[in-house]
Amino acid sequence: MNLSNLRYDLPAGVVLFLVALPLSLGIAHASGMPPFVGLLTGVIGGVIVTLLSPSRFAVSGPAAGLVTIVVAAMETLGSFSSLLLALLLAGVMQILLGVIKAGRFISLIPASVIQGMLAAIGMLLIGQQIPVALGYQGEQGLKGMVADPAFQLSPWVAGIAIVALLILWLWATPAFKKISLFTYVPGPLIAVLWGSLAVVLGERFMPDNMHQLPRIALPKFDSLEQLMTQLESPNWRAWNNPAVYRVAATLALVASLETLLSQEALKKLQQQTPTPSADKELRAQGLGNLLSGMFGGLPITAVIVRSSVNVNAGARSKVSILLHGILLLLCGLFFSAVINTIPLACLAAVLLYTGYKLAAPQLFIAQWRQGLAQFLPFMVTIVGIMAFGMLVGISGGLLAQLLASTYKSHHNALQLTRYDDHYVMRFRQNLTFLHNPRLQSLLAEIPDNSVVRVEQDNAGYIDPDVQALLDEFGAKAGHRGIVLDRWPG
Repeated sequence: MNLSNLRYDLPAGVVLFLVALPLSLGIAHASGMPPFVGLLTGVIGGVIVTLLSPSRFAVSGPAAGLVTIVVAAMETLGSFSSLLLALLLAGVMQILLGVIKAGRFISLIPASVIQGMLAAIGMLLIGQQIPVALGYQGEQGLKGMVADPAFQLSPWVAGIAIVALLILWLWATPAFKKISLFTYVPGPLIAVLWGSLAVVLGERFMPDNMHQLPRIALPKFDSLEQLMTQLESPNWRAWNNPAVYRVAATLALVASLETLLSQEALKKLQQQTPTPSADKELRAQGLGNLLSGMFGGLPITAVIVRSSVNVNAGARSKVSILLHGILLLLCGLFFSAVINTIPLACLAAVLLYTGYKLAAPQLFIAQWRQGLAQFLPFMVTIVGIMAFGMLVGISGGLLAQLLASTYKSHHNALQLTRYDDHYVMRFRQNLTFLHNPRLQSLLAEIPDNSVVRVEQDNAGYIDPDVQALLDEFGAKAGHRGIVLDRWPG
């Protein structure tokens, strides 16, 4: 450890902790878990994964992008302990992915599918948190709130959430970003402090109105034994449930994708020499998820939001990340009374803002402007994830992108251009039997008594089926008065 870096790493670690605290608590709440579970996950990601990760700047912990998967998995498996078994298996799968060096295949996932996955996660996150921000305490989420005739909007809950959202929006405006103080004090922290202040003042001056305000309920630990009672173990008896393995595969795939995509994004913020190994990162994340499943945590990924905060705060080494993990642990052990003043509406606001950034309207506009070949897989991924789940949505998006790319590639592989006295057919790439329908339609456009020339410099290979079609046209050309110039033979 380079001691000269401590003056950079120590303040960066404190800033990182202040950002990670509300996010960890909010993600635990959104997942239907006690707040201690979010802190535990942050500690495992911030300490264990960091020690094994090849990256000096990537910050791991609970991710908002996996909330929807956790919620759906809980409904499918029926218990948190069964989910823990799936998470443990997902960690093993990630370790195996790292061992077989599967990290290099991240480049095969098209940007349209990745953007669609993030947008779908954002939209699902917004749908889950709107009821919390409005004071609905039922278990059916947005559908339950809309269908519940007895539901009444809570002005106090909604007011706290709206002010928190306003704070988060102001912190992101160019005017606030120019002020150095606001650069080092994260918006989520101010939003949470606002909620705590509203609760403290409300309990003093308007206790009747604050009585039913939902807030965090983190238990106070007086001993190590009391702490251990909060840790839940995997349900080993669920090993023969096929749904456990489907959930494990989903968690392993999505957590690995989010981790590797975060690493790619981090390269644009801070170069590292040598470049961190994607396969070593997968093994580190896998062990983190294995331990998180063993001790009762949530899924762990490398998170670009926290990683970017770490870099922007001036971190020089892993010390800043380790410090943030230790501070999360100390906060959960000794400062539960302070944390319990945080209203759930503030955490909902933080997650609503996160969901909006993932599914911002500008993203849809940007995808549309790239053309139908990009927009269609993007939308198929979103609809598939929201309707059928993460694996189906991603698979559907990949298939849609493959079909769209194949169509565009085949459509542009052959080009027929008409000039004043002749036609030119250009072969822009190697031709296979899949190009036959397109070739047939172009040949049918050539009228009798024409001059046709072929440019095939870019086609190093012509499939025998394509050549047979060209030979057939060439054999009939003389009878139709067609003159073939440089015709492939």
